[in-house]
Amino acid sequence: MPTSPSRARWILCTALALSLTGCTAAGTAAAPPSAPPSAGPPFAALPSAGTTAPPLPAGASMADVVAQLEPSVVTVNVPGGLGSGVVYRPDVVITNQHVVGDNHAVTLDFADGTSAPGNVLAADSIADIAVVRSARAGLPVPEYRTDPPRPGDPVLAIGSPLGFEGTVTAGIVSGLNRNIPGSATQGRPLVDLVQVDAPISPGNSGGALLDGTGRVIGINEAYLPPSTGAVALGFAIPTATAVHVADQLLANGTATHPYLGVSLARLTPQIRDRLGVTAQQGALVAAVAPNSPAAAAGLRPGDVITSFANHPIAGVEDVAGALRDVQPDQQVPVTVARGTDQMTVTITVGSVKA
Repeated sequence: MPTSPSRARWILCTALALSLTGCTAAGTAAAPPSAPPSAGPPFAALPSAGTTAPPLPAGASMADVVAQLEPSVVTVNVPGGLGSGVVYRPDVVITNQHVVGDNHAVTLDFADGTSAPGNVLAADSIADIAVVRSARAGLPVPEYRTDPPRPGDPVLAIGSPLGFEGTVTAGIVSGLNRNIPGSATQGRPLVDLVQVDAPISPGNSGGALLDGTGRVIGINEAYLPPSTGAVALGFAIPTATAVHVADQLLANGTATHPYLGVSLARLTPQIRDRLGVTAQQGALVAAVAPNSPAAAAGLRPGDVITSFANHPIAGVEDVAGALRDVQPDQQVPVTVARGTDQMTVTITVGSVKA
């Protein structure tokens, strides 16, 4: 689980009663078995210092992708636990905030079997992103793909589940713009995630989600354990979000996020009938935070957002996606249905930091 709750963005609130698990392994996990001497080197050699992975040729196999990208994925060791990380710059690793927690110093294990100290430069608990400076420089930087994948696209997840370094699992993109309420994470909501069916386990947090050509399309973050009745439900932070936040953290030490001050829920036929709302689709405003941008614009619980910043809104996920494209202090039109009436208000988007 994430180690510290953030100030909620009030973007999402649903009736899901799930137990979402952040994929950070406890320090008591069994260590992976050592390879016998006759097995040869158990780790991949790192490429030349500071290189960026070149494009793979057409028709490259999954094994080719793994061979090229595995050296760019590291294990992040913290007191009492571990997670994964991905090389972002030749001397910087990106990982989850819930992996590093409140620690300022970590140990990084590399694919060639060596280790080096890492210094946590900055972390953002809202996006669950942290950046770590490695004492070892010249690390191989993978290509980060910022345009979203499509449902059905093949993916590979690389990380260190339960301490088994360089573990690879495969699957497809199951969905985009997935949102998990704060009640499921025991603290903060997780929004605008990539859902995959590639198995993700404790220790995968912060690792790489790759497309079929070896580009990083997400930072693995969480999964729904089998105890919830889920089968292969994993989630990753989209690269566009991870890169945007990581660049802010490296430049400023903090990251700023757009803030509305609304808690949203699904608009079901039963709710629509109870409220007397004529809108057939949209995102239901379940609560409005006092003194928030939404409150200043006059939004009320029971309103249904049908358009945000000129983007049509069919559900909660659409608000999260549209909000990603706006900036703090930007004025955006928001159309809401209130009973049988429809109105458009202007919201001055606020900001929040972790």
